[in-house]
Amino acid sequence: MICQRPAHKARGLLWEFVGGKVESGETKEEALIRECREELAITLAVGEVFMDVTHEYPDLTVHLTLFNASIAEGEPQKLEHNDIQWITPAEIGEYDFCPADVEILKEITKRYGK
Repeated sequence: MICQRPAHKARGLLWEFVGGKVESGETKEEALIRECREELAITLAVGEVFMDVTHEYPDLTVHLTLFNASIAEGEPQKLEHNDIQWITPAEIGEYDFCPADVEILKEITKRYGK
């Protein structure tokens, strides 16, 4: 599942994986669960780490940890995103992703085929 950033935010209308900043006292898994509740109105079952990536934008550096996860409860809703799509690895090239996600997308394609 990928989400399209709102037009008014940095990197507006680019696609990304849902998530956000880890707050004080939170684990990465707890942060992902919270962000998915806030942004998509779903509850996740978080699994193993898929991979970690650090990316430097001109305005900030982000450290992304991508988890394998499944929806435990709810249907995704567009509470904050412009759009939500379920895609296959073969469809990755049809979307403009945030630059920080490029290495993740390469690994998905490598592991799961195009």
